[in-house]
Amino acid sequence: MQATTYNGLVYISGQLPVRTDRSHTFAESFEAQARQALQNLVEILKAAGSEPSQLLKVTVYLVDVENWPGFNRIYAEILGEAKPARSIVPVPELHYGYLIEIDAIAMIPEVGK
Repeated sequence: MQATTYNGLVYISGQLPVRTDRSHTFAESFEAQARQALQNLVEILKAAGSEPSQLLKVTVYLVDVENWPGFNRIYAEILGEAKPARSIVPVPELHYGYLIEIDAIAMIPEVGK
């Protein structure tokens, strides 16, 4: 399950940079993987009736902490002005050899009114 909703919130499961056709990006650059993981996040937000501006908490797991500055740049480009609480967690490895995984919690505007 990619996400679950409860009481006006959407809880998004850890998103690896897997394309919508279920093909893998683990052999691609960190930038390509980060973009795909963030795009997955945005698509799930939209499907739940939310958007990046409604993000409350984002947790990012990075295999190489050296990727942090690059991730910040891509994050700002894709999520714009969204400034939720955010944690970056360096990890030794991720499933399938990916370099990034992202999970999040967001509000669903219509439900919160």
